[in-house]
Amino acid sequence: MLESRCHVGRVGYETKPKTGFLSLAEELMFYILRYLSYRDILRCTSVCKALRQAYMSSSELQYTIELIGQRLIPVPNTNYTPIGNRLKTLKDRSHAWFKFDMYSFVSRGHFSSWDETDDLAAIIPILPKPSQRTIERCWSLETLRLEPHSVTLDVLIDLAQNLIAVAYCVTSEDNPLESDEAVFIDLRALDGDDVHPQAAQRTLFLWEEFESESDLIKTTYAKLKCCGRHIALQRSLAITNDDGKNYEWDMQIWDWQNSATRRIVTGGATPHPSENQIDFCFLGNDRLLIVADDLEVFSMEDLKMSRRMARFKLPLPLQCIQCHPPMDNIEQMQTQPQTVRYTPDPKHQLLCLTGSYGTASLVFIISTRIFFDLDEVAETITIPWIHWGPSNTRVFRYPYQGKVHVSGNRVLQAFTISGPDTRPGEYGVRLMDFSPIAGTNRQGLGRVVKESSTIEMSSVMDDTVKEENLTITTSLPYVEVVSKRKFSVRELLDTWLDKDRIYLLNANWKHVAAGSTSYPTWESNRLEVIDV
Repeated sequence: MLESRCHVGRVGYETKPKTGFLSLAEELMFYILRYLSYRDILRCTSVCKALRQAYMSSSELQYTIELIGQRLIPVPNTNYTPIGNRLKTLKDRSHAWFKFDMYSFVSRGHFSSWDETDDLAAIIPILPKPSQRTIERCWSLETLRLEPHSVTLDVLIDLAQNLIAVAYCVTSEDNPLESDEAVFIDLRALDGDDVHPQAAQRTLFLWEEFESESDLIKTTYAKLKCCGRHIALQRSLAITNDDGKNYEWDMQIWDWQNSATRRIVTGGATPHPSENQIDFCFLGNDRLLIVADDLEVFSMEDLKMSRRMARFKLPLPLQCIQCHPPMDNIEQMQTQPQTVRYTPDPKHQLLCLTGSYGTASLVFIISTRIFFDLDEVAETITIPWIHWGPSNTRVFRYPYQGKVHVSGNRVLQAFTISGPDTRPGEYGVRLMDFSPIAGTNRQGLGRVVKESSTIEMSSVMDDTVKEENLTITTSLPYVEVVSKRKFSVRELLDTWLDKDRIYLLNANWKHVAAGSTSYPTWESNRLEVIDV
């Protein structure tokens, strides 16, 4: 314990003080305190007046606590402003989320999409700031792919890296519906049609290795995701041969900025060709998480080999799995560099996992710290849910048309509401902040949730035809703020969240007269961008 100590002798003896922590120079004291966790620093300031005064007089120490508490790290070579100004910016941004107003909005930024039905990709600027660079493009069927006999599998648009990646399969000219032996990923810049300037080459490709000449491999579904220099493609495959048809999946990854050589991470058989049985996401630049029957963490440090670091057991088998990684908060498409920029610490973010069990739809909010605190034993065993899940997650019921999005340590979720003043099928929107310092920064706003919560479910087992009752209890603490705004079941289509904005995609419906027997008809979509 950090305290000033002195030797007290018997009566008549001289008291000889010893050198203690509080007698150190202030610079040394601050230097030592920075090595403690933020919780230990706050404990010291609560039990010792001298340390409390030292903490309150040090903007640098408060800035360190605020960064750790919000689980942020500064982007290198951008922080040229004084420490005091940086501290105020962090505190102001943190507190603003607890009083967000979803009735007023200002549009800015970019909106990107790929229409799978029409094979049309677009990126649209939304009233940018004067200092922001904007891009407005539209890629049609003819411009998305280089090969004439091909089918688009997925399109990835990465604004931060000025990248559009198109995964497509080249089919047989004679029989395009039955063969797609070659799969390609085209890498281009968003602001032009040339190869991306950082790409090792324009096109990444993989060619199927047939076990026999009679094998026919068909890609039924594909997901393309990127994080920095890594790009990964997960496919669901239908393999037809003389023995019948089998369904498999595989995961492949490239270091697209340095090499065109691919690596197969993992794969396996699947009982059905469902597109939502497997998902994945990046955990920073060095780890990949694959969600299937369990959660599997793979290392990406060496792309020449595939190494599973750990396997985490889920509390129940999930269907219709979707993994929502945290949104990248770094804005890099700027004509002028910002003076201060921050990004979430990849070791302390949130992961959102949605899925269904029987008739229940669930959302898992998981702290990513559990995927970094690993030892060598974790590679060879499956870690039971009870050992990692309850204290590192929160589980909520997920309404059929509810929407959820995560950014850093904040979660934006739509949820069904009921009461005397609500109509059937109405939704509310709540913001949950899971950062350790959220309770301190809320200044009396919002609701602090520390107590455990339990989800109860039941499912009919096929083999016993008996109802199985399951409960999931979780306790990851958070602060919750609920907006007063309400949405109808038809109105709210999707939600997104980044470091200081909320995006709401709403549907405009043509109203009908009271008493009419006709149904409302869809007219258009509207994107609201709310600055916080």
